[in-house]
Amino acid sequence: ATRDWLEDPTTALADAIVPLYALATVGLWFLARPYGPARWKLASASALVAAAVALLANQAISHLWERPRPFTTHTALTHVLGARTTDPSFPSDHAAAAFAIAFAVFAFSRRAGAAFLAVAALIGLSRIALGMHYPTDVLAGLLVGLASATLVTRAGRPWVSRLVRLVSRVSDPLLRPVWGGMRRVASSLRVLP
Repeated sequence: ATRDWLEDPTTALADAIVPLYALATVGLWFLARPYGPARWKLASASALVAAAVALLANQAISHLWERPRPFTTHTALTHVLGARTTDPSFPSDHAAAAFAIAFAVFAFSRRAGAAFLAVAALIGLSRIALGMHYPTDVLAGLLVGLASATLVTRAGRPWVSRLVRLVSRVSDPLLRPVWGGMRRVASSLRVLP
C-alpha cells in the first residue's frame, strides 16, 4: 500500500501507452491526403513492417538465448506490477517493436520520429519498472528495432512502396470524402485559406 502512489500510475501508463502508440502508428496513414504525397503512408507502413520484422527477429534470438524473466530469477528482489508471462525476457518484444516503429518514422520525419522515439523510450522504461525485463533486454530490443527499421526503410523500401500503392487503391477513394468534408469545415472556420 505504501507504493500504490507510484505503482498505480506506472501500471496505468504501461497499460495505455502501447495501444495508443499502435494507434498513432496507424494514424500516420491518415495524415496523407488521398491521392497526394505518400510520405506519411510510407512512414506508417514502414513502421508496421519494421515492427513485424523486429518481432520475428526476437523470436529467433530468444530461441538462441533463453533468458528467464527477472521475477523468475530474482523472486525476492523483483516487485512485479504487470501480469506475469512465461516467454523469455531477452530481448524485449515491446522495446523491439516500439523502437522499430520509432526509427522507421524517423527515416521519414525527424520531428515525428523524435516524438515516437521518446514514447518508445517510455515503453522500454515501463517494461523495466513493471519488473518484466532487465535493462539489457530493453537495450537489445532497441538494437533489434534499429536494425529492423534500417532494413525496412533501406532495403525493403521498394517493397513497402508497392504495398502502399496497393493499399492506397482501397483507402484513397474511401478517405477522399472525409478529407473533403474536413477541408470544408476548416475553410468555414477560416482555418485554411
